[in-house]
Amino acid sequence: MTNQTDKILSDQASSKQASSEQPSALGEYSLATITFWLAFGTFVIGCSEFAAMGLLPYFAEDFGITENVAGHAISAYAIGVVVGAPLITIFFSRLARRTMLISMMVFYAGGNLLTALAWSEWTMNIARFIAGLPHGAYFGIAMLFAADIAGKNKRAQAVSNVILGLAIANIIGVPSISGIGQMFGWRTGFFIISAFALVTALMVWKTAPYRGPNPDAKPLTELKALKNKDVLLVLLMGAIGFGGMFSVYSYFSASYLNTTSSPEWGISATLLIYGIGVTLGNIIAGRYSEGRLLTSAITFQVLLGLSAAAYAASMGNPYLMAASLFFIGIGGGMVVPLQTRLMDVAGEAQTLAGAMNHAAFNTANALGPWLAGMTLSAGYGYTSTGWVGLALAGGGVLVWLAIVMTARNTQVQTATVSG
Repeated sequence: MTNQTDKILSDQASSKQASSEQPSALGEYSLATITFWLAFGTFVIGCSEFAAMGLLPYFAEDFGITENVAGHAISAYAIGVVVGAPLITIFFSRLARRTMLISMMVFYAGGNLLTALAWSEWTMNIARFIAGLPHGAYFGIAMLFAADIAGKNKRAQAVSNVILGLAIANIIGVPSISGIGQMFGWRTGFFIISAFALVTALMVWKTAPYRGPNPDAKPLTELKALKNKDVLLVLLMGAIGFGGMFSVYSYFSASYLNTTSSPEWGISATLLIYGIGVTLGNIIAGRYSEGRLLTSAITFQVLLGLSAAAYAASMGNPYLMAASLFFIGIGGGMVVPLQTRLMDVAGEAQTLAGAMNHAAFNTANALGPWLAGMTLSAGYGYTSTGWVGLALAGGGVLVWLAIVMTARNTQVQTATVSG
């Protein structure tokens, strides 16, 4: 039944978007080249977001504060993402998407430059908040831009290719920036990220075709996304379902050190394995999600939940923990069908819906660790982080059921009107 629902929804989406998604003129650069530089932007953002966690002990020491207090900079960034995603996309919706992408990268360069120049806890928090503001807007607009120029039959793969930059950041970028920061000072890492953001802005300007602003785009039109039940359900699935990934990921290092007798380098090795899983999940989702978005979403969600349970059950065994994290990473491929589903249901509020998907992702980044932290504080041990992951994935499944029911009701209503 789900496959049938997927097929009908895919046909409906194709007919709705046929007029707006005609093959685009790419100019002198290929789709692969354009997508590469869009993905390089997500790579830069991933480096900044996650490397900040690895560099936290160093700027905490520099400012003379505890690591717990320094962690407020991480929260400030996440708040910036959630606040910036809707505000930027609403108030700048009339700008051409290419212009917005370039502007967001220049803005991001500035935020990371301010981070590198911070001289106290408060200036650091403010700088990270500013750096977080363009994060969600860039992701949402970049994926919409890539999907638009790729055409309706390759949307999921285009979205996957853009998100791939974030996955590769976890494998290569974050360890590299963290290592450079450890050797040459944490500020150096953020100076490099700022420079990379400027390179992205320049190359997007050079390679991406200028499509012109949307004359019909209005802030009030974008706000309709927040009243669209289909959009809200997809965002809710992301905010809850992805929480299972972060409940495990955030406490993995502590779990590894406290439950195994393996050397510390095993942490980096396991996180590399996790990053490979994330990359593979995005590739799989990009190739097989188009036309079967709901089936793909629930497959990744169930995989994430079962892998979180396996992680809890394997606590203390570093090899099984690594294997579980690998499959949790693959489960992260769920972002591709969810993002593509948003394109189908957002109507004229495409930009805001796309940006809010990454805000939902960051909500999961806050929800998962918070719930896992509560179970740890209650004395349930590190295995509880995996069980929290399973519970949140289960919540994502329940939201998915609501998405399917809503989709089928829409089909019935459409059939009734047509009849």
